[in-house]
Amino acid sequence: MSIGTLTRRTAGPAPVAPAGERPPAGRLVALTGTLLAVLALLAAVHLTQGTAAVGVGDLVSWLLGRDGGTGTAVVVESRVPRLVAGLTVGAALGAAGCVLQSVSRNPVASPDVLAVNGGAHLALVTGAVTGLSLPFFGEVALAFAGGLLAAVVVLLLTGNAYGTVRLVLGGTAVSLALSSVTTSLLLLYPNEGTGLYAWAAGSLSQNGLGTMRMLAPVVLACVAVLLLYGRRLDVMALGDDEARALGVPVRRTQLIVVLLAVLLSTAAVAATGPVYFVGLAAPAIVRLLVPHVPGLHRHRALVPLSALTGIGVVLGADVLLRAVIGAQSAVSVPTGVVTSLLGGLLMIGLALRLRATPIGGAATALEVRGTGTRHRALLTGAVALVLVGVLLAAALVGDRTFLLGDLVMWARGEAGPLVTTVLDTRMPRLAAALLAGAALAVAGTTIQAVTRNPLADPSVVGVAGGASVGAVLVVTYVPMVGFWALTGAAGAGAAVAALVIFTLSARGGFASDRLVLVGVGVSYVTSALVTVLIVATDPFNATKALTWLSGSTYGRTYEHLVPLAVSCLVVIPLAWAAHRRLDLISLDDDTPRLLGLSVPRTRLLLLACGVVLTATAVAAIGMIGFVGLVAPHAARTLMGRRHRWVLPVAALLGGTLVVAADLLGRTVIAPAQLPAGLLTAVIGTPYFLWLLRRTRGV
Repeated sequence: MSIGTLTRRTAGPAPVAPAGERPPAGRLVALTGTLLAVLALLAAVHLTQGTAAVGVGDLVSWLLGRDGGTGTAVVVESRVPRLVAGLTVGAALGAAGCVLQSVSRNPVASPDVLAVNGGAHLALVTGAVTGLSLPFFGEVALAFAGGLLAAVVVLLLTGNAYGTVRLVLGGTAVSLALSSVTTSLLLLYPNEGTGLYAWAAGSLSQNGLGTMRMLAPVVLACVAVLLLYGRRLDVMALGDDEARALGVPVRRTQLIVVLLAVLLSTAAVAATGPVYFVGLAAPAIVRLLVPHVPGLHRHRALVPLSALTGIGVVLGADVLLRAVIGAQSAVSVPTGVVTSLLGGLLMIGLALRLRATPIGGAATALEVRGTGTRHRALLTGAVALVLVGVLLAAALVGDRTFLLGDLVMWARGEAGPLVTTVLDTRMPRLAAALLAGAALAVAGTTIQAVTRNPLADPSVVGVAGGASVGAVLVVTYVPMVGFWALTGAAGAGAAVAALVIFTLSARGGFASDRLVLVGVGVSYVTSALVTVLIVATDPFNATKALTWLSGSTYGRTYEHLVPLAVSCLVVIPLAWAAHRRLDLISLDDDTPRLLGLSVPRTRLLLLACGVVLTATAVAAIGMIGFVGLVAPHAARTLMGRRHRWVLPVAALLGGTLVVAADLLGRTVIAPAQLPAGLLTAVIGTPYFLWLLRRTRGV
């Protein structure tokens, strides 16, 4: 249901309340009073939680202005600033998300989905690692510029209609690219970036009230201006044409409201880091009550109540975090991790409510006319030659550059000690990149064919995220474990994620849009879990985990690649042998049934192939994004939709992409290195957004 539809349903004359029932205005007042009471209770509990013992008596003494000794000092000096941060940031994000949803008429629009937080985060990290020293309002201005630019990019590239799924996918892609650049900076400047990883997940910890004294007036002023624009937003909910007919300057109002929303969210990021999904969850909760509370649909009620609900989400997440893992452990775990978990679950809930076209329909998005269908064998050979050329360049170029003769001598075992030492460490990296790229490309091809969705990708739909959780668990708690056990843990995580994603997506006909939204929600949940594992174990030594999560071939040996090599040698031929089944199942459900093919069993087996390939690739070199999207689509563009040719060409292209990314990562800023996964995200994001634009009519 769109926001405009929701508003129109409740915008009529207020109904007359029956005898004994509260009048409509009374319901709104009762809701506001209840929310304020809940917030007061949360604030009281929040102040009593911490590493030092502070009871209700100490809290009462502080409120009455009495000298309560050590307990009062703890409340004033450490907990009150954290509480004020939760109040201010929650209100800012709740109000920002509310008006962004109204302006875009999209129930999932928020500072997170529009990549505002990602852009602001990148701008602030850039300033931190380059030694730029700014006052708080200077940081706000820097964050505002980054967040506004990111939001403009997302809104321009996802089309004028701002469709729910396209907005989520476009924002996710831009956020991944921004996150890749941010992570690269943190890896390149580990000393300057110490402690920034925990802050990047949203931390309410404050050194006194100085920052909040500057932030609170900004938030209050922005919310006040939004309330002044409340009537215009009410009218604009009816549609742009109707609003213009009633004299509302639509474009100017949209521009001002978006600027205010970006200012609110980026100021919050400057103060506490990006606290994710508050701007999505708070307005969504309030809008669920609109049909039951007359008058709540009007923005002069909707905006402040969304701000109050945002406070409740932030304080509730912080209270829940301390209650579950204890005050001492909660010191190192950012509050934003809990809100990310809640946001991912909310995204899944919204996906289940979405009415989408079942997968049983024909997949017109996969109907492409290959440019090389008349000379498939010749074109396949050309792609293979390109891969060979990239492999040779990657073998010869790096921190030490060699000649082709050196490579031949090394292969014969006759090279000198320097050449032998360098190539003995470089060649396993090339093998890891080649195998992982091929595995992810074939996994993406099978998942896209089975789901009939050209935008499905192991990393986007959450399967790779599940594998990362399993692998990071093992790396964190059993660091000396072998690679077979690591692969098994990654496989188990990927299998659990796939089971959740495809089971929930199957409800109501295996809707394609639902699949993507559920997958994105699972991705956010797994990302939050990985963040908890990193910051809770060793928050000041996260470089190794960051490198692994970014997809790095650094330090790989041939022994590390045995599970991945076995998976590629077994599963890829099996997937190719099922190319006719892939052709049929990618058409619709009726055609394969008429030909005697069991659709559920075939779909399960093919998805299992994709899960196994993804899990082994993630266990071998970490998270590599967009390979499973770019390679299959490029292969279909070249070869058409016949999987007999698409699968091998996709494998070749996937290997080429990851090997080239690894080569660039080793050479562009040598002697420093960047993980291959960061570069594939930077390369793949523009292609993904172009594909998103290209398939707008699908």
